Amino acid sequence: MRIGLFSDTYLPEVNGVATSTATLKNELEKHGHTVYVVTTKVGLGKYEWEDNILRLAGIELKFLYGYSLTSPIHLNAYNEIKKLDLDLIHVQTEFGVGIFAYICAASLNIPIVSTYHTTYEDYTHYVNFINSKTVDKAAKNLVAKLSKLYGDNSTQVITPSEKTKQMLLGYGVKSDIYVVPTGLDIKRFDPAITSEQRKQELRASMNIAMDDCLIVFVGRIAEEKSIDIVIKAFSYLKGVNDKIKLVIVGGGPQVEQLQQLAKELDVSDRVIFAGKKPQSEVPAYYHFADAFVSASLTETQGMTYVEALASGLMVFARYDKVLDDLLIDGQTGYFFEDSKDLADKLDAFSRFSKEEKINRRTMCIEQAKPYDQDIFYEKIMQVYQKAIASYNDLYLVDKIKTKEEYVELYLLKQDEEKKIIVSFDTYFNKGIRKGSKLNIKQIEELEHEQTKVKAYIDCVKMISRKDRTTKEIYDWLTNETQCDIETINEIVDELEKKNYINDYTYTQNTIYNMKMTLQGENKIIKHLKKKGIPYEMIEKLLQDSSQDEELDHAIKYAEKIQDTINGKSLKMKQKLIYQKLLVRGFSNDIINEVLNKMNFSDDENNEINNLKACAYKARRKYENKANSNASLRNSIFKYCIGQGYSYEDVYAVLDEMEWDDDNDK
Repeated sequence: MRIGLFSDTYLPEVNGVATSTATLKNELEKHGHTVYVVTTKVGLGKYEWEDNILRLAGIELKFLYGYSLTSPIHLNAYNEIKKLDLDLIHVQTEFGVGIFAYICAASLNIPIVSTYHTTYEDYTHYVNFINSKTVDKAAKNLVAKLSKLYGDNSTQVITPSEKTKQMLLGYGVKSDIYVVPTGLDIKRFDPAITSEQRKQELRASMNIAMDDCLIVFVGRIAEEKSIDIVIKAFSYLKGVNDKIKLVIVGGGPQVEQLQQLAKELDVSDRVIFAGKKPQSEVPAYYHFADAFVSASLTETQGMTYVEALASGLMVFARYDKVLDDLLIDGQTGYFFEDSKDLADKLDAFSRFSKEEKINRRTMCIEQAKPYDQDIFYEKIMQVYQKAIASYNDLYLVDKIKTKEEYVELYLLKQDEEKKIIVSFDTYFNKGIRKGSKLNIKQIEELEHEQTKVKAYIDCVKMISRKDRTTKEIYDWLTNETQCDIETINEIVDELEKKNYINDYTYTQNTIYNMKMTLQGENKIIKHLKKKGIPYEMIEKLLQDSSQDEELDHAIKYAEKIQDTINGKSLKMKQKLIYQKLLVRGFSNDIINEVLNKMNFSDDENNEINNLKACAYKARRKYENKANSNASLRNSIFKYCIGQGYSYEDVYAVLDEMEWDDDNDK
């Protein structure tokens, strides 16, 4: 394979990412692959080629690992990379070169694998110069968003530990994540390669006796490494055990501050700062020591722990998940909680017998073997193969159309065509562009999104035709779509946010409209409750209306229907008005008050005439069924009474009617 390794830092710089990238390059080349490294150099000007290493001009960031900051845009360098005919890009960092890697991968249509080496949220103090909680929170949120963006735009993602994988999953990264601990050239740290004479020379150069118990720290001298905790431990050892010494190997922004701390604690004679050392000399600084110490809680893997174990050194560390498979407490090292606890455990360790130290040395070396670079290579190749296979199964974004409420994506894969509708938020947040490639998992996510978008669009159409309540939208989405409850809640939230549905406004308008059509409060309440409006809201808004207004509407409706009820008794007419007002939603008290206020004088004047018409109607209805005048008279009487006429009036009308006694049957 032809592989491009992109990293903002590389040898001769001394840090974990540079070392890891170099180890990967060596292993890939050892197995016959052609490897190119794209990295930075300090200084301006043109890029430089040297031994398959392309160095881009940049500015050194001394406060951050000594990385060189470079622009993510390099047109001339891109043309050089294009000639390399790479099969795959493996990006190691997230700065200028890292961004350039994503640009190259997208432009060259090749898969990109990313390794997330650094938990950047633990390094936000480098940009939080005023020590503000607000700035720190904002910086951590930005780290999370950028980490997700990089992860989701990678074909596959590698993390050096389960701890880092879980962190990325917490950020919401959707790409497949594989845990591949960085490989180590175990042989390079074999204690046998450093002679006793060399160890003596190193100790003598620092005025350390051969029988002193020497503890070493190797790494960057910076705040996130918490080296101050280690130095403070030596203040507890004063007068208790003066044979324990500490050598700090490395450089960084906190050197002077920690030297001052050692001076203040009066431990400068037993805390020695050895400075930054070339990679070739680092193993010897492990080998001349008796144990390794680190109080850092910010490691993504902790290669120095592995190097120390491979060198046969027991490890003293504060508990961190990256140590779960490395440090066996009491066997390959010890966990400590604070400076005092560390001091006690170092004192106890210094008193181990020679045989005990030899046994622990053997256990430590065995513990480091799973991190051998050959195993590292095999795992890396598995990820590469999955990345290439996955990339070949990608959909190409061939065309994009924007609509008022959504975006249409037209996708191609060989002979297959597909159209997916997504929201504008998804379109922008995922960085989808014409020419982008999407994997199966991304397609599945977008198709899930499409279900939501289509349902949302249908809701907007319904609301545009007629106002809807939240309950109506919920019911429709539940019964007519395949959306789950979480998606339904998201749709409803979006509709409410845009004020497309507003139960309060809906209730206000409904109350107003129903009152204008002379409907009573009881009917209004029943209608709104059926629409899912809480009674408390209805009651609150109805209180804005006066009782006089309710009465006025009831009177208007009663007067409106009064003239439509003809030929009825006054009692029956009042009963019908009462029933219609009740159905209209007015209360009993309101209706009774309306009836008391209405003018029924015309009905009273017409009462007898209406009764006579009713009696003759009844006579026609029953005369063929009755077997006598008495029977007929009784049927007419009952009918008229049932129509609301009084007994006296009915008797009077019946007496006026003509009866043929000869026709009694």
